Amino acid sequence: MRRYPVPVITEDPSERAAPALPPRRRILRDEVLLVLALSLGASAVSAMISFIGSITRPGGLAHQAAVLNRSAAPGRPWLDLAWQLFGIATALVPVFLVAHFLMRDGESMRTLGVDTKHRWTDLGRGAAVAAVIGGTGLGLYLAARGAGANLTVVPTTLPDVWWRIPVLVLSAFQNAALEEVVVLGYLMHRLKGFGWSFPAAVAASSVLRGSYHLYQGIGGFFGNLAMGVVFCLLYRRWGRVMPLLVAHALIDTVAFVGYVLLAGKVGWLPTP
Repeated sequence: MRRYPVPVITEDPSERAAPALPPRRRILRDEVLLVLALSLGASAVSAMISFIGSITRPGGLAHQAAVLNRSAAPGRPWLDLAWQLFGIATALVPVFLVAHFLMRDGESMRTLGVDTKHRWTDLGRGAAVAAVIGGTGLGLYLAARGAGANLTVVPTTLPDVWWRIPVLVLSAFQNAALEEVVVLGYLMHRLKGFGWSFPAAVAASSVLRGSYHLYQGIGGFFGNLAMGVVFCLLYRRWGRVMPLLVAHALIDTVAFVGYVLLAGKVGWLPTP
């Protein structure tokens, strides 16, 4: 009886089952961690290290200064301007990254209420919030510094050149866009999707906001933590980041430009 060889069936690599993808929850968790690691999460770690350095340095916190906008090329205004614009542009990359991730999931920045659909309402609400939060924040800062719990915050040491005020205004809007899109809208949106309760999400967002202001001192931490709680409550009520982004931009603009106009001319404004 003739025997025929038994054919050996080899596996086609192209027909192998693809490895199972991680669950969506894990993908989104990693996404959030990466966005924060590239932006305000990293800033929080940096601020904590800076704070440790400040409290272990001889002398009180009030005798130390935290400069927010400083020259990148002293004595070379055009090069300095290039560096300032470069810094503002690159700081906004996480905002565009958030927009990309939302679009990938069939959403958009409108999901967070970042659009111009209700621009006049957003502007009015933002101005009202800025007036209340800005005034209260200034009072808390002066009290914290007087108690030795805060560094002297110096909004700017930029040189007196033609582009100083425009760059400070751009910096204010960059700060507002980054913080409110990432820490308020995006983080709250993702944590809600993870099944977090609203109080837990508020706590996470607000503690993070306070943490990356620790370089200013204890007052900076608790003042911004309180601001974070208020902003989260208003975000839940209005369902829009835009009025709070406007409020933040106005607060920073007044702080930056106001310092340029008033530093050394009024006794109540601390200077180094």
